[in-house]
Parts: sequence; structure tokens; C-alpha cells
Amino acid sequence: MPIKLPSDLPAFRVLEEEGVMVISRRKAARQDIRPLKIGLLNLMPKKIQTETQFARLIGATPLQIDLTLIRMSEHQTRNTSAAHMETFYKPFQEVKDEKFDGLIITGAPIEHLEFSDVTYWNELIEVMNWTQTNVHSTFGVCWGGMAMINYFHGVKKHMLDAKAFGCFRHENLEKASPFLRGFSDECVIPVSRWTEMKQDEIDQANGLKTLLGSPETGPALVEDKDHRALYIFNHFEYDDGTLKQEYDRDVEAGTPINVPCHYYPNDDPNRAPLNRWRSHAHLLYGNWLNQIYQSTPYDMAEIGN
Repeated sequence: MPIKLPSDLPAFRVLEEEGVMVISRRKAARQDIRPLKIGLLNLMPKKIQTETQFARLIGATPLQIDLTLIRMSEHQTRNTSAAHMETFYKPFQEVKDEKFDGLIITGAPIEHLEFSDVTYWNELIEVMNWTQTNVHSTFGVCWGGMAMINYFHGVKKHMLDAKAFGCFRHENLEKASPFLRGFSDECVIPVSRWTEMKQDEIDQANGLKTLLGSPETGPALVEDKDHRALYIFNHFEYDDGTLKQEYDRDVEAGTPINVPCHYYPNDDPNRAPLNRWRSHAHLLYGNWLNQIYQSTPYDMAEIGN
């Protein structure tokens, strides 16, 4: 939660430039408190695992969160029971007249496909356009982030020669960013993808700023102020054993796969993996929610205006 200070106090500007959560007394006096309405557009096949991972992160703040689970309207999942989907999820077409403070668009295991070949691409375009009128802030994750940065800015995804797979060191490139408040100079993020976004192409697009990047796996977290969005191409939301599950699955299927880098102690898959990203995961999503809290209209009808 932000600290309330007079805006003309010298410490206000110093702390603000350092990325500390500060809010002026005048702005604080105008604030009312209501639950933040957050949507999760879940494109992953293991719906229950994914919804749990994101709920854990966005539920770890003092703010009240009203979470709505959303699915693509026509796409039918084969990995989650129809009863679960019917009970807990709403198709996008049923919620598109509503307003949301925040929306998370997850990844999807379809990165080998061209965007236009994805069966629900046309509806996802509708979703992305809808975020500009009905959502205050959008967070695109992995393939979801790649889809958004491609649609809004034409930045392409490129196939890798080998899968980027493991836990990689990332550099804090914008220490004063409110989204990186409390971050160390370096952090570790799980990576699991066959594609990449290139930094030089991101630099050529207008209005984009890379906040986290890795010498090994490239840009990771990109801010898009014009579209009120963040794009992350890696997986802060992963549980301790998610990379292990993916590795064991591929080994059992006979799919060529390297041992995930920097994940198991001494890179030994017979040992229990170490979680070295949990604290930064909570920081990032907590900071995102705090930015929403400080800037979203109290009257939700004003979102997008």
C-alpha cells in the first residue's frame, strides 16, 4: 500500500523517483475503496493449475480482488472437465459488455503456429480491441504477451533453434519503474518457450520500454503505456514443480528436451528443484495491482473513457 505524504515535501519527489509507493494527501482524500475487478482469460490447457497460480499471486495483497475466470467463447478445452468450465468460467461474449480494472491474458502452448492460424485468433483480436475500451490495465503473459505486442505493434515472434527452458537470471533495466518496486538488481524467472521476441524490434516500436531482460533469453517484461499494458514472455507464476512436470512429460513421451537450466541443484533432475523466483513474482503482481488501485476510476463506467 502507498505511503501518504504532502506532495511538496522534499522526500515525496526523492521517494517517487526511487520507485517507492507514495501518494499525495490530496489524491488520497479523493480515493474510495472498492474491490478491484480482475479478469483472467485462461488459454492454458490445464485450467485449474493456471487459475490457482495466478489467484495465488493476485490474492497476496491487502486489496480486495473480485476475480472473473474467462474463456474463449467457441474453443472447447480437452484437459479440464466440462463441469468445471460450466461452473466457474464465463465465455468472453458474455462479459464483453462489462468493465474490468485489470485483465490477465495467459500463455498457450501454440507458439509454433502463426497467430492467424490459431482457431480463436479472430475472437482474441476482439478481446485485445476490447481492452482499450473496457479494461484499465492488461497483463499479457508468455504467448498472450507475444500476441498483444504483435497485434498492437507488429513485433514478430521468432522460432528458437532450441527451447529456452529453465530458470534464467534477468537484469532490472528500469529501477524506478513502479512495476519493479522492491526488485533487486537481478532476479530469476522460469522460462519455457520455443520462440523469442527480439530487443531491436521492440526498440523500433513506438511507446515500448523493456523493464526486465536476460543476456541468455532476451527481453522479458515490456511496458506499453499507450495501451495500458504489460507484456511478460516468461513465467513468474509457475509453481515449484511446473518445469519439472514439463520435463518429465517430455522425457516420458520421448520428446527431445534438455534438463531445465539452473533449476535443479547441480542440474540433477533426481533432486528436488529450488524456487528462486517466488518473492519477485509476488512483488511484480502486487505492484501491478497497486498501480491499478491508484489510477483506476472509482466509477467503473469511466474505465476506458
